[in-house]
Amino acid sequence: MDVQEQNGRSCGENIVDMVDLEDENLASSSSSATDASFDAVIGCIEDIIMEEKFQQLQQSFMEKHYLEFDDSDENKLSYTTIFNEYVSLLEKHLEQQLMQRIPGFNMNTFTEVLMQHKEEVSGDIFDMLLTFTDFLAFKEMFLAYRTEKEGRGLDLSQGLLITPLVPAGANQHGSHGS
Repeated sequence: MDVQEQNGRSCGENIVDMVDLEDENLASSSSSATDASFDAVIGCIEDIIMEEKFQQLQQSFMEKHYLEFDDSDENKLSYTTIFNEYVSLLEKHLEQQLMQRIPGFNMNTFTEVLMQHKEEVSGDIFDMLLTFTDFLAFKEMFLAYRTEKEGRGLDLSQGLLITPLVPAGANQHGSHGS
C-alpha cells in the first residue's frame, strides 16, 4: 500500500470512528462531534493538497495562465474564465478526493462550517481554500506567482550592511606594553 492510499484510508477511518463513537456515547455534545469531524476534514485537505497530483495540477494551471495577470485595479474579462476553470479543476479534484476518503462528505456543508471555524484553520490551508470562493484571493495568488517567476520578489540585499565585529586596524591579540 502506498503512502497516498494509507493517508486516504486513515483520513476516512478517523471520521468513521468518530461517527461510531458519537453513536455509542449519546451524552457527548453534537458540537464536539462536529468539531472533531471538521478537524478530520481539515487533516484530509492538508493531506490532499500536499500530494503530488494536486501540486502538479495547481502548478501546471498557474504556469499556463500567470502571464495573463497584472497588478492593476482593472480586472480583465479573461480572469473570470480562468477563475472558473481553476475552481472547476482544483476544487473538483479536492472534492472528489474528500468524497472518496470521507463517506457522505458534502462540499457545500463543509464550506458553511469552514466559515464558522475559519480562525481555527491554518493560514495556508484557509488561503488556499479561499482561492476557490474569493476572486481577489485567487488574483493575489496569481500575482504572487508571477512576481516570483519573474524574480521581482522582495530584494533585501540593498538594505544589508555588513560590519566587522572588530574594527579595522585594531590589534586582535591585545597590546603588549613595554
